[in-house]
Amino acid sequence: MNVENLILNALKKKKQLRASEIIKSTEFSRTYVNKFFQKLRNEGKIILLGKANKAHYILATAEGLRQAKNRLLKVTRMLRNRGLAEDVVLRDIKEKTGIFSGIPGNISDILDYAFSEMLNNAIEHSGSEAIKIVMQKQKDTIVFRVVDKGVGVFNNIMRKKKLKSEIEAIQDLIKGKETTAPEFHTGEGIFFTSKAADTLVIQSSHKKLSFNNFLRDVFINDVKHTRGSKIFFSININSKKKLGHIFKRYTDKSFEFSKTEVIVRLYKTRTGYISRSQARRILSGLSKFKKVLLDFKGVKTVGQGFADEIFRVWKSQHSGVSIISQNANENVQFMLQRAGAPFEKK
Repeated sequence: MNVENLILNALKKKKQLRASEIIKSTEFSRTYVNKFFQKLRNEGKIILLGKANKAHYILATAEGLRQAKNRLLKVTRMLRNRGLAEDVVLRDIKEKTGIFSGIPGNISDILDYAFSEMLNNAIEHSGSEAIKIVMQKQKDTIVFRVVDKGVGVFNNIMRKKKLKSEIEAIQDLIKGKETTAPEFHTGEGIFFTSKAADTLVIQSSHKKLSFNNFLRDVFINDVKHTRGSKIFFSININSKKKLGHIFKRYTDKSFEFSKTEVIVRLYKTRTGYISRSQARRILSGLSKFKKVLLDFKGVKTVGQGFADEIFRVWKSQHSGVSIISQNANENVQFMLQRAGAPFEKK
């Protein structure tokens, strides 16, 4: 009995076939039958779809390959971090899965950018020997994860910038243009990815930083110790966001990344927003920009010294930087305007 021909003829009639059907009809052992299935797979004549009890085979026709690709909506890979290139990983996902099939161009652009930036960060900054990536299309949403066991993003920033805490590292990170390797990177990747995502979560050490663009807010939570870094990204495939529009919002006519937003409430201490030293912490690194939006959402009051340090002292030393406050209540706005602050409604 020619088992190979039996398999191929059965597939021509049924379009899909389980190994158990051939085992039952021939009464040969599973090991013996699987050798022929494997041989036909190696020759490129058949394709295996699914895993375990859902595994079945189809003919390797052009239509069969297309169907096989479009049915594969999740990919999980453990990558060795040696000579690893994010563009090669992304291209392989596009070629071998249906995750990108049929999605709008604006979503494809966002995924290209966000996945490449987050994987590149892990490759070049984590020091991890291996990186795990997961990407999946879930109904109307595409998500991906990048997980490493390296030094951890917040610890890395603390060490390189000589900061005192993970909170200070997070404060630096979300401003944009902050990088631990300025000779190779601009520090823009996480900033723009956080704007493009529906949700972006960065978990490392004892902190979880969450950007929720449905709520237009940022959250910091304490978590159990996490070795390395875990990145989670999600985007709805029906989103109207366009990467070009996001870039344009924070760049000037020369396409320089020149505008940033700072969420003031993330700098709160036990004494509130009172001291000049707190103001200087908020202002750290902002001289790199041409326009800074200080978002006072959730801030009930600020001190005179805090406002004066920002809108008189620092501004007089950085005349080329425009600082605009937004979302301030009437009490905060009063103190800011006393110090000469312009105000912009969001």
